[in-house]
Amino acid sequence: MGELLALLSALCFGITHFVNGLVSRRHNGLTVALHAQLAGTALGLLLALFLDGGTASLADYGWGALSGMGTGVGVAFLYRAMSQGAMSVVVPVSDVGAVALPVLVGVCLLGERPALPVWVGIAAVLPALWLVSQNSADLGDQQRRAMSAGVPSALIASVGFGVQFLAMAQIGTDSGLWPVVLSRVVSVLVIAAVLGSYAAPWGLTGKPWAATVAAGALGTLAIVLYLEATRQQLMAIATVLSALYPAIPVLLALVLLKERLNRRQAVGLVCAALAIGLIALR
Repeated sequence: MGELLALLSALCFGITHFVNGLVSRRHNGLTVALHAQLAGTALGLLLALFLDGGTASLADYGWGALSGMGTGVGVAFLYRAMSQGAMSVVVPVSDVGAVALPVLVGVCLLGERPALPVWVGIAAVLPALWLVSQNSADLGDQQRRAMSAGVPSALIASVGFGVQFLAMAQIGTDSGLWPVVLSRVVSVLVIAAVLGSYAAPWGLTGKPWAATVAAGALGTLAIVLYLEATRQQLMAIATVLSALYPAIPVLLALVLLKERLNRRQAVGLVCAALAIGLIALR
């Protein structure tokens, strides 16, 4: 059940990034991120008010706040990276820390010991994430340098996302959802601070706002599903499966935008399917 919850989390994360990516083509990315996080905070508050039955400790709130800081930093620097370089490069780079940091901490510090097939599956995830985000154009050296310009910011974003996953997984099993609400609030504050420092516009209206609100709600649902997955599964496994979300926008673009799947993306999707199958064999 933990694997299924983690995959559902990846699905929600993927839809969130797909929708917000479309909106960000015509609106400032940080503005979109802020409104998405505000909507996610509102949903988290409603879930906590009506469904919460746990009791969170001070440590749980601390982990929630740290997770929110990771979310805010990850989103802010991801959008900065996307403004500097190509999305097909910076998105998979920003996901490296989300996979590597929780897995390393889980194995080295928390004593998690995945089985051999799971290790093979984990090893297949990073190349899968890279391949599904590639385009097939032949690029010159100058174009490659331009596409890679956002890599430093993307690496910072990857640390933020790694902290998001790692800290969220430390919240106690009986803590309820209020730490999740706090994480959303903190992420809003971090993104708002970055947005203000760049003097970006704050407003978003009409259909773009509605789409962003829906995507933001899905983002919070993804976090809740991930949290529950970590309570039923090793953190390393739950994180790796949740971090497969970059494959979802590729599939959605294929179906909804009629984009063509190139060979690299096809191989990446096969690697992702292989990783899921091997991890399920634990």
